[in-house]
Amino acid sequence: MSLIIFMTSDRPKFFVISVLLTAFLGYSIFLYSALPIKQTPLNKEADAGKFIWQKYNCNACHQVYGLGGYLGPDLTNAYSFRGKAYIKAFLNAGVSAMPNFHLTDSEINDLLAYLKDMDTSGQSDPRSFTINYDGTIQQ
Repeated sequence: MSLIIFMTSDRPKFFVISVLLTAFLGYSIFLYSALPIKQTPLNKEADAGKFIWQKYNCNACHQVYGLGGYLGPDLTNAYSFRGKAYIKAFLNAGVSAMPNFHLTDSEINDLLAYLKDMDTSGQSDPRSFTINYDGTIQQ
C-alpha cells in the first residue's frame, strides 16, 4: 500500500521537472536564435594588432569600450577623434606616462588597424547603451 502512494507522489515531481526543463530549453533556443551576431570579414592586420595590444598589456592603462585601466585615455574611438598620424606619433615616441615600447613599423601598423577596426564598431561609453529584454545591448 505504501509503495503505491510513493509511486503516485513521484508523478507530479516528474511533471514539474519536465515542464521546467522544456521551458528552459525553449527559452534558451529563443535567446540564442535571436542574438545580434554580425558576420564581419576578417581583418588580419586588426587581429595581429589585438595580439600586440595583449602582448604589451595595453588594457592595464587604457580602456576600450569603457573597460580597462584609468591611467591612459579610453582608446575605443581614438582613431576617429585623433587620427592615424597623432596615434602613430605617440606609439613611436611615448610620453611621460606611456613608455616607448620600441615597436616595429609592422607592429605600429597592426595596432593602428586594430584601433581603426575598434573605432568602427561603435561608441565606448556603456552608460549610453540600451539593455534589451534578452540581456543584449544596443547602442
